[in-house]
Amino acid sequence: MNRCNRTLIAACFAAVGLAQTPALADQLSDIKARGTLICGVLPAVQPFGFQDPQTREIVGYDVDFCKAIAKNLGVKPELKITSSESRMPELMQGRVDLLVAALSYSKPRAEQIDFSDSYYVGQVKLFVRQDRGYKTRDDLVGKRIAMTKGSSFAPVLTNLMPTSPQLAFEAVPIAVLAVVQGKADAYVGGESTLMGFKDKMEAETPMMVLGPAVMLDAWGMGVQKGEPALLKAVNDALTAMEKSGEAQKIFDHWLGSGSSYKMTREFKIEPIKR
Repeated sequence: MNRCNRTLIAACFAAVGLAQTPALADQLSDIKARGTLICGVLPAVQPFGFQDPQTREIVGYDVDFCKAIAKNLGVKPELKITSSESRMPELMQGRVDLLVAALSYSKPRAEQIDFSDSYYVGQVKLFVRQDRGYKTRDDLVGKRIAMTKGSSFAPVLTNLMPTSPQLAFEAVPIAVLAVVQGKADAYVGGESTLMGFKDKMEAETPMMVLGPAVMLDAWGMGVQKGEPALLKAVNDALTAMEKSGEAQKIFDHWLGSGSSYKMTREFKIEPIKR
């Protein structure tokens, strides 16, 4: 076999090998080809994701952000209900394209998925009975602090208030009830959650939200690892929403002075500070 024939055969084998290698499509291309962006959202975290009692549809702050991102990508939004426990597995196993599900940034989570820029930054504060006489966060030093099991606030609270015993409960309502019943002195949680409870409990058990904040809690949208094009597209959309004022309008609608939460937006969309 002469040199020319050997070269020709080698080229044929190389061509066959290339033909058998699957094409590598990025997720952003798949989303645009499909025409829908599947967002994982929570169904019972008001006002971020919850069921409208009249329409029975899932609505909220997170839902509006999902719809805005989808519109920016030129596709339709598709909501998929998930839970706090299953949201990351749903993303990592490819059952949703994007998590818009009250997802706080943490280093362990960032090792498993990528986070977009922060689209919400909440202040984590303490929640107490009004009749207990507490005025500021520092009044709770050495007092019992209730929280949910596995709370990302626990390590921060340990450093900030090392003499305060931490009591872990299965769910937020149970932890808040412990404060009402005197089994704990305060509950630590996000300000939006606390303001929601405060409004509902005002008639029977007046509560107070105490500052200063224990920490700032930055939320990002979750994207699968290895999808830089989708992550960039989401961040570009968020930046555009900040510049146009759309992000502010969504905040004002669900959390601002016209809502029962009466909160002030003290953050802007930006990369999460590690």
